[in-house]
Order: sequence, then C-alpha cells, then structure tokens
Amino acid sequence: MKKDQQEKTKKQVKEQNVKCDKKHDDLQKKLDELNDKLASEKDSYVRLMAEFDTFRRRSAEEKLSLVANASADTILGLLPVLDDCQRALQILQTSSDEAAKEGTMLIYTKLMDYLKTRGLEEIKAKGEKFDTDFHEAVTQFPAPSEDMKGMVIDVVQTGYTLNGKVLRFAKVVVGA
Repeated sequence: MKKDQQEKTKKQVKEQNVKCDKKHDDLQKKLDELNDKLASEKDSYVRLMAEFDTFRRRSAEEKLSLVANASADTILGLLPVLDDCQRALQILQTSSDEAAKEGTMLIYTKLMDYLKTRGLEEIKAKGEKFDTDFHEAVTQFPAPSEDMKGMVIDVVQTGYTLNGKVLRFAKVVVGA
C-alpha cells in the first residue's frame, strides 16, 4: 500500500509539475506579449514626440517667416520714398538753399539708419563686376576701356538686400 501511495503522490507531483509548466508557459507568453506591446507603445510615443517637436519647430519657423515677410513688404513699400530722397539730394546739390539740403539729408539719413537696423543694405554696383544674383541689366553701353567690359558703368536704380536676401535688384548699365 505504501507503494501505491508513493506512486499516487508521484503522479500528483507530475500532474502539478505539468500544470505549473503550462502555467509558466502561459505566463511567459503573456509577459512576452506585454513586452511587445510595451515596446510598440514606447515606439509610438517616441514617434509622436518627434512629430510634435517637428510641428513645434515648423510653427516657430512659419511665425518668424510671416513676421519677416511682413517687414519685407513694408520696407519694399518704403523704397520709392528712399529713391525720391536720393533724387532730391542730387537735385539740391546744385541749389543754394542750404536749409532744404540739410533737411532732406536729415530725413534721408534717419530713414536709411532705421531701415539699416531692420537689416536693409544697399547693393554696391557701380564699378563692380556684373553679377546676375544682384544686378539687373537695363542696357549695355560701349565700355570706355577694355577693363570696363562686363563691369557696371552706371546705376539706374539702387538695389537693396534685406537680411542677406535680395529685396530689389540694382538696375544697371553694363559695359559691352
């Protein structure tokens, strides 16, 4: 009888071991599934954060671009006033009215100084080599000397850059 009981106990232990192994396998499967799900969720989270960071950066760039374009449009509208001041100064050079010269020069200087603080710069053209990135050829004129060929002889309209970008090309006469 003792032998029967021992065998019965062995059988029960084996059954329990099989049950435990099955339970262990089931738990291991669940653990693997949860780890996979966690990795998937973590990957989704990281992608979402990267996407949000890109959105935030793009939004900030668009906002800066909008402000820059608005200021560029405003400054572009002021360029004819600047041209008129330059023409007035040229005409007043032959005048004897010192007050008009001084007043016009004061207005021109203040306007130009303000626009320079906003990033406006005059494109140097006269005597420079013709560059299509900054100059627009209005006409060609026979060069007075061989070294003036391909060079800017005269400036018809001054060009400007705003923060390194061409706002208005300089309209020039090129030596041929």
